[in-house]
Amino acid sequence: MRRRRFPWLSYLVVVTGAVLTVVPFLDMVMTSFKGPGEAGTLPYRFLPEAFDLSNYRAAIQQLNLPVLFRNSVVATAVITGSVLLTSSLAGYALAKLRFRGRDFVFRCVLSTMMFPPFLFFVPRFLILVHWPLAGGNDLLGRGGSGLTASVLALAVPFLVNGFGIFLMRQFMVSIPDEVLEAARIDGAGEFAVWWRIVMPQTTPVLVTLGLLTFVDAWNEYIWALLVSTADPDVMTLPVGIQLLQDHVDPARTMPVVMAGLVLSVLPVLVLFLLLQKYYVRGVMLSGLK
Repeated sequence: MRRRRFPWLSYLVVVTGAVLTVVPFLDMVMTSFKGPGEAGTLPYRFLPEAFDLSNYRAAIQQLNLPVLFRNSVVATAVITGSVLLTSSLAGYALAKLRFRGRDFVFRCVLSTMMFPPFLFFVPRFLILVHWPLAGGNDLLGRGGSGLTASVLALAVPFLVNGFGIFLMRQFMVSIPDEVLEAARIDGAGEFAVWWRIVMPQTTPVLVTLGLLTFVDAWNEYIWALLVSTADPDVMTLPVGIQLLQDHVDPARTMPVVMAGLVLSVLPVLVLFLLLQKYYVRGVMLSGLK
């Protein structure tokens, strides 16, 4: 009733939310084009006096962009692919297969979502350091650096995601059992049922989970910083952008950092625009808030 009487109120809320979301992004882009001494001055100027591309050249030179971009892409691709595979398989097992202890396993998966991720950083790092037969370690995990000297150190702790399993399981529960039983009667095995029947129906949710995982993995900073302290060669783009503050002229620090952030955001923005249709549909189907 209120929406019908005051339709302008809904539009006002939507427009206000859009402005609060878009303006900081536009400010980041505009700041990346500002010259020395323009950023942070009063009165504040939203637009630069002249669009200066030298900030992007400085960011690319200081960041060693090809190496950082490669590390970020490899780690993000491995994490996203692994999460989609393990989440879809585990979600199918927990939703459509009957076995002893299924509910207990599902509760254990849910419990992993209740712990802060920082709690596991040190144990994960120690496990990677003592990984057997890697980085000069012997069979008992002694004598070398383990996996910490590899790009795999960025990805291994995040290959399985409890939230992904939960999301896929909740959606797969809604798939009619009769369809799966008909496929089994026709001679399809469980893997064929999962691949040919279930997976095509979960495409929107898979895209949603893939985008969320991609963004989290691409923007991961604390774990990447911890790993890069052991081996600077595995540094990722977010860590490199943060270190820009120590390697540029103080008068140009903010514009160069913003230029680095724009370069970092572009892959995520392009991916979201390409998959926006599936993402919106997946959010609606999964009930994700």
